[in-house]
Amino acid sequence: MSALRKTVRVLSRRALRSIVTLHGSSEAIALGTAIGVFVAFTPTVGFQMLIGAFLATLVGANRPAAMIPAWITNPFTIAPIFTATYWLGKFFWPGPSVGEVYHRLLVAAQGLARLSFYELHKQLIEILRLGEEVFVPMSIGGVIVGSLCGVIAYPLTLRAVRGSRARLTARRQRRAMRIAARKGRNPAD
Repeated sequence: MSALRKTVRVLSRRALRSIVTLHGSSEAIALGTAIGVFVAFTPTVGFQMLIGAFLATLVGANRPAAMIPAWITNPFTIAPIFTATYWLGKFFWPGPSVGEVYHRLLVAAQGLARLSFYELHKQLIEILRLGEEVFVPMSIGGVIVGSLCGVIAYPLTLRAVRGSRARLTARRQRRAMRIAARKGRNPAD
């Protein structure tokens, strides 16, 4: 397995673990994650965490859960994700060729990879520089892909959070039983 794949796998596990261990109801966490996944596919890089938190606040979802998926689009994934959303959006709005847009996004992403955390707003400006003929189809495709992925993320996150909490409860009960058995008492007493 390549080092990049291994890094992506580790980061994905950490992100999932950070989501399932959040405080709040399972439904609020799942809704927040769905909102965050939706926003991650929109060409609003640099503002995705803020948009996710704002939308989560509006609907009563978990704000941190809405902010974590914003990192789906990062300097390594921005070119392929936004090219795919552009390709889909191009069915609804005319624009330049997909190859040309991919090349422009790749060049922009390479420059963006060197930015500091506090300069993320420059990513959105770079996307906007691509122009209306690219931004509009990319937005349309992003809304379609983001909606689909958000709808899929909700039940998966809900199941993961509930499962994680059930395992934690069972582990705590087993531990209480072991402690009680050592003391010679019945834990139900």
